[in-house]
Amino acid sequence: VQLQASGGGLVQAGGSLRLSCAASGRSFSTYVMGWFRQAPGKEREFLAVLSWNLGTTYYADSVKGRFTISRDNAKNTMYLQMNSLKPEDTAVYYCAANPKYSDRSTDYSSWGQGTQVTVSS
Repeated sequence: VQLQASGGGLVQAGGSLRLSCAASGRSFSTYVMGWFRQAPGKEREFLAVLSWNLGTTYYADSVKGRFTISRDNAKNTMYLQMNSLKPEDTAVYYCAANPKYSDRSTDYSSWGQGTQVTVSS
C-alpha cells in the first residue's frame, strides 16, 4: 500500500484543517487506516483509526470530539478533519495502513511521508 499525505499548514488556535491521505496499491481497501502525529522530542501518538471496508472508527481520547476520520471510496482517499485546534496539536501528522485493527504505530507497515501542522496561539 502506498500513501501520500497532504493538507498540513499553519493555522491559528481554534481554527480547522483537513488532512488528506491518498491510498493506492493492491488490496488497500481491506486495510485499516490510521492517523498518527509526532511532535519534536515526543513519541509518535495514535489519533484515529478507520476500517476501510467496514467504516468503523476509533479515536484517542485526546482528539475525540475535535477530530473526525473519514474516507471517500471513489477517490481512494482518507481524511482527518481537525477542528478547535490547539497549540499542543502542533506536530508532523502521518497516515498509515495496516491489515489489522490497531492503535499501535509499531503494527503499521505502510506510512505516508508526513505533513506538518502548526497551530499558533
